[in-house]
Amino acid sequence: MRVLSLIFFIFLLNHLAMRFYWYSSIWYLDMPMHFLGGFWLGLAAIYLFLFGNQSFKSILGIFLIILIVGVGWEMFEILVDKFITYDLSNSLDTVSDILFDLAGGLSAVFYFFKQTISIKENTL
Repeated sequence: MRVLSLIFFIFLLNHLAMRFYWYSSIWYLDMPMHFLGGFWLGLAAIYLFLFGNQSFKSILGIFLIILIVGVGWEMFEILVDKFITYDLSNSLDTVSDILFDLAGGLSAVFYFFKQTISIKENTL
């Protein structure tokens, strides 16, 4: 339920940001949006792939999924910037976006383990 609520929150925030031009007036807004997107993707990947298998290898798989989606999204942005908006993309922004995606994913992994450890400790 949290994953679904988070994606609706991200959708609403993105809709408002597009409607009121917050991305151009608030220069750093894409940073928390990428963080939230990475957090959501991390939680979704955990619930889909990691739920029963909590090994180091599966956690690396989660980060690989986040990295692939993040790089794919940045490639999409570069193509849109080049062929549709004719605006050259900034490589520092691209690297920053991918790092925020990964930071969100790392936070999702920590959040998941904190939740599962708390649940295991509280059941007697």
